Amino acid sequence: MDKTIVRTSEAPAAIGPYSQAVTVQVGDKRMVFTSGQIALDPKTGAMIEGEVDAQTRQVLANLKAVLAEAGATFQQVVKTTIFLANMDDFAKVNVVYGEHFPSEPPARSTVQAARLPRDAKVEIEVVAVI
Repeated sequence: MDKTIVRTSEAPAAIGPYSQAVTVQVGDKRMVFTSGQIALDPKTGAMIEGEVDAQTRQVLANLKAVLAEAGATFQQVVKTTIFLANMDDFAKVNVVYGEHFPSEPPARSTVQAARLPRDAKVEIEVVAVI
């Protein structure tokens, strides 16, 4: 298997033994699997302050940077998983998410997690095909 580790300083460094993303060759395409991103500022490593919509914007900015390093965009995302600390935040997250996937959105799962890393309010991971 042809596997490539994706690293960029434009997104937060991994806070554990994992990669920001991994790409694998599948036939004539490459699949990009990102690790879940939380609302960490890539320059400071600190959690973004504010409500869940502000955190969602940072999470998606981090994912955009990781995807770009892998040679992908949100248009090539085929599956997302959203983890929420509180399912009551679903509508707010959905609005921000929809701004990034305005047409032909990917398949998606959304689940409430008992607790997210660094007490984040939202975490999102994606799979893209390029």
